[in-house]
Amino acid sequence: MIETLQLYFQYPFVRYAMLVGVLVALCSSLLGVTLVLKRFSFIGDGLSHVAFLAMAVAAVFQWTNNMPLILVVTIAAAIAVLCMGETTLMKGDAAIAMISVTSLALGYLFMNLFSTSSNISGDVCTTLFGSTSILTLLPEQVILSSVLSVAVVVIYIFFYNKVFALTFDEDFSRAIGVKVGFYKLSIAVIIAVIIVLAMNLVGSLLTSALIIFPALSTMRLYKSFKAVVISSAVLSVLCAVTGMLVSIIVGTPVGSTIVGIEIIAYAICVIAGRTLVRA
Repeated sequence: MIETLQLYFQYPFVRYAMLVGVLVALCSSLLGVTLVLKRFSFIGDGLSHVAFLAMAVAAVFQWTNNMPLILVVTIAAAIAVLCMGETTLMKGDAAIAMISVTSLALGYLFMNLFSTSSNISGDVCTTLFGSTSILTLLPEQVILSSVLSVAVVVIYIFFYNKVFALTFDEDFSRAIGVKVGFYKLSIAVIIAVIIVLAMNLVGSLLTSALIIFPALSTMRLYKSFKAVVISSAVLSVLCAVTGMLVSIIVGTPVGSTIVGIEIIAYAICVIAGRTLVRA
């Protein structure tokens, strides 16, 4: 086992994958707590489908470095969802559902109608489940992913108090002079960035798991907001590293393996939480 890991870590692309995986797992878990508490967890799933559409368009035009396009399109969708959710014409969950199914359908349609690849099913599977994308990152994509991940973490730490206030009481935050609209927009943009980064690790269909599972798991153990945020970040990184190592050793898909590890971690946290309550 150790010899296998040593062999694989001799290759730069494996080290790049581990670096990006750790950073993505870290920043993905931060806003998961807020999304769960605000009952807005489905936004990750919706935006990931928008990212799938952008990736499909990039694949049709054979753009190698597609991350900037996916980032711009996903951020625009996040802003659109936020704006529609603020109107009376369409509630936030309905807007997410509409954008989600539309993007997923159009993305698959474009890949079937215009793709020049002879293995459309394989391309779709890789895009949806992230089978090999984390292992095929270009150096510029690694740099961009690392910079964006670090930026997300720094911004979250800097605006932690504002995020805390918005999570529990928007009206009070607005009353004390907090620019609620600006910070909600900032959160939407950050979520879009996280979705794009997470796609490289687990694919578009599994990004919600990377964001939500660590928060749900640690909420079973802790009641403090700060404790949940910190512990979910630690758990997310541990699950990502464990999942990637297991994937290397066993030869399973990276994204699905990481989510499988997170499911096991959630079950352990549920059992531990019930045990602590009874004690």
